[in-house]
Amino acid sequence: MSERVAFLGLGIMGSRMAANVAGAGFDLIVWNRTQSTAERFCETHQAALAHTPQDAAADAEFVITMVVDGPQVEQVLLGENGAARAARPGTLFIDCSTIGPAATHEIADQLAKRDLALLDAPVTGSSPKAQDGTLTIMVGGPEAGFHRARPLFDAMGELIVYAGPSGQGQMVKLLNNAVAASNASVLAQALVVGKRAGVDLDALVSVMGAGAGGSTMLDLKAGPMRTHDYTTLFKDVRSDSGEVTQEIQPFFKLEHMLKDVRLCLEEGQALGVPFPAAALTREILSASTGRGHADHDFSAMIDVIEAAADTRLTE
Repeated sequence: MSERVAFLGLGIMGSRMAANVAGAGFDLIVWNRTQSTAERFCETHQAALAHTPQDAAADAEFVITMVVDGPQVEQVLLGENGAARAARPGTLFIDCSTIGPAATHEIADQLAKRDLALLDAPVTGSSPKAQDGTLTIMVGGPEAGFHRARPLFDAMGELIVYAGPSGQGQMVKLLNNAVAASNASVLAQALVVGKRAGVDLDALVSVMGAGAGGSTMLDLKAGPMRTHDYTTLFKDVRSDSGEVTQEIQPFFKLEHMLKDVRLCLEEGQALGVPFPAAALTREILSASTGRGHADHDFSAMIDVIEAAADTRLTE
């Protein structure tokens, strides 16, 4: 494929997504805030290196962002040396970050003034599915843009859903994550109650998994919660000398999940709709950051439940 894609943000998710874009044959140019990360990516993938987002977007038909939050997306696209400064009219911007509908609308409006369109296309599936190219991608924005970008989405994901106008991809993502985090919170509470009651936790997890209590969160988080292993992903890191070591990283940082739940509650508040389960989950996640777990996988929320009950799953 001859279409040039600028990929901005090569973190845990972005690096894997960009690798699949390169593997699909797109002409890829990458930028990352830490330049050495982008340099290492280019050493192992068919991609060019850009020193600024503006440089990356200069000749691109598509510009994909995968960063942490709304302010970062705004800076990367609209700030000094931002991608929008060099993008040609008609360039399609695709934001795969999770930033909420309000920030999406604001950024889309600013881009539209330059004859640039934005799709909000947050993803779910965590790093293993990013690695395999089997993410779920929910897309908001102009439907014509969605169809134009479909080959890119197919390179990165398995379930591709058009959610509606601008911001709707973000809203679907926030609701999904709020439900997932609340599910994990309930799981943590059940495990601690079971431990205090003297239940065989292997038996409890087996029964829940086979019945109505089963869930993706049970499959993914019961183990880390029981072992207190909140950093279970390994990433290859190449030193300046060429030596490759493994760096431990979380599947989904707790502080990022807290951000998503907070954004969901803000949208609900603006609509006048309560979401009490998510509100409780936000407080548990917030307390978890206070206990030093911001950079850990969000399964670390078990620590707050254990502390409240004065009960540990493992001695």
